[in-house]
Amino acid sequence: MSYVGPGFEPPQPRRSPLRRPVAVALALVVVGGPAGWFVWQAVADDGDGRVMYSGGYEPLSPTLSPDDPADLATTPASSAGPLAGKVVVVDPGHNPGNFQHSADINRKVNIGTNWKECDTTGTATNDGYTEAEFTLDVARRLRTVLEQQGATVKFTQDGDESARPFGPCVDERARIGNAAHADAVVSIHADGSGAGNRGFHVILPGAVHDGAADTRPIVGPSRLLGERVKDGFVRETGSAPSNYIGGGTGLDTRTDLGGLNLSTVPKVFIECGNMRDGKDAALLTSGVWRQKAALGISEGIVSFLRES
Repeated sequence: MSYVGPGFEPPQPRRSPLRRPVAVALALVVVGGPAGWFVWQAVADDGDGRVMYSGGYEPLSPTLSPDDPADLATTPASSAGPLAGKVVVVDPGHNPGNFQHSADINRKVNIGTNWKECDTTGTATNDGYTEAEFTLDVARRLRTVLEQQGATVKFTQDGDESARPFGPCVDERARIGNAAHADAVVSIHADGSGAGNRGFHVILPGAVHDGAADTRPIVGPSRLLGERVKDGFVRETGSAPSNYIGGGTGLDTRTDLGGLNLSTVPKVFIECGNMRDGKDAALLTSGVWRQKAALGISEGIVSFLRES
């Protein structure tokens, strides 16, 4: 997770002028019961800024590079899918508009135990690919996979400047999941640590009972959700757990995050990698890898929902 404040200005991104046709076949296997079940998704960038998936074209979001494959279509939830009736809230960390609203995101909000900034700008790779771009891309890919399996998916923000020019603040992000009575909430991030620090980790809520915060009812289910997301992420991406947080477990328990402290439903954060490390950045800026990340997170959510 990035703790960079509103004054942070990332370097300008360097985009390749070349668009190469790419086709990727992706598979998601979830074991749950004797036979398990299987979902196959194919995505391809035809080189003209459109993405072909399951027999149709959808325009890429203007916040994303068309150089990478992406399956960003919002598909109707399948009433016959294995997740029919389940509600998942996806929380793309930060917001691309935060850089233009420093005063708004710097104001303090109550996180239950104390007061913290509404939000931050997030971090970026050395080449200028921002965390806010990354989280939206992965979140949209994740939404497509979950909706194809029948889940109702809600976002805390979708990069729509007219609807949400910045934020939302961390306390509101928690309220969105609570109001949706979500069966699971996952907040997507990427870290901004030092070079050489690599890998991902999942942040779990610790036991907090102070002020407006009471996480005790969600600590157990959130840990199960986090463990399943970690396992799915490893299987799909091949990434190793963080070598600088969590002691190699891929899990980190915290009590200082408003998005967790104020949640009344199972919720975790995932730091998908370190944007400031060159090797991790090469993964995070790859559309192919981001699709794997979305599949891994989805696999973990599905596994959790089938057990809970």
